[in-house]
Amino acid sequence: MSYLTQKFDDKVVELLKNGGVGFIPSDTIYGLSARALDKTAVKKLQALKGRTQNKPFIILISNIWQLKDLGIKELSLELITKYWPGPLTIVFDAPKTPKWLHQGFGSLAVRLPKPKELRDLINKVGPLISTSANPDGQPPAVSSKKAEKYFGDKLDFYIDAGEIIAAPSTIVKLTGGKLEILRQGSVKINQ
Repeated sequence: MSYLTQKFDDKVVELLKNGGVGFIPSDTIYGLSARALDKTAVKKLQALKGRTQNKPFIILISNIWQLKDLGIKELSLELITKYWPGPLTIVFDAPKTPKWLHQGFGSLAVRLPKPKELRDLINKVGPLISTSANPDGQPPAVSSKKAEKYFGDKLDFYIDAGEIIAAPSTIVKLTGGKLEILRQGSVKINQ
């Protein structure tokens, strides 16, 4: 039976540290999450979602120093200081990162979320992969009840923060000094 809670508590920390996959609210929509540096947990989440191997996940961090843990060296300080923490996902070059994270693309999509409780959780367990809470091809779950219909006891835990209906994060990439918007979401970027 999956663990159900309304907060980021010690049991959630324990489950994540032991390779668990769960349903977590973020600063945009609910997501399925697992520890990014745990290959087995990442593969488990990928299988649960039914996701193809050529589509990398977003990685949530709690501070910019965790970028180094992910193999990211070049930073976009202008974007980081203007939009983080918040719902902007930045694609960084990270060719030395494990392939199970970058899926052969040599880059990682990373976000520093705004909710302090989520950042505190990430401080305790390390960076988290995150993806919309739905099987591939289905609409994202906006509540724990909808997620339970999709995944049942296949998830280790559900954090129920009520219904969340919001735009996903905006995703951008810097290429040759130019900003490219890959997905327009909740943050409006001026180019």
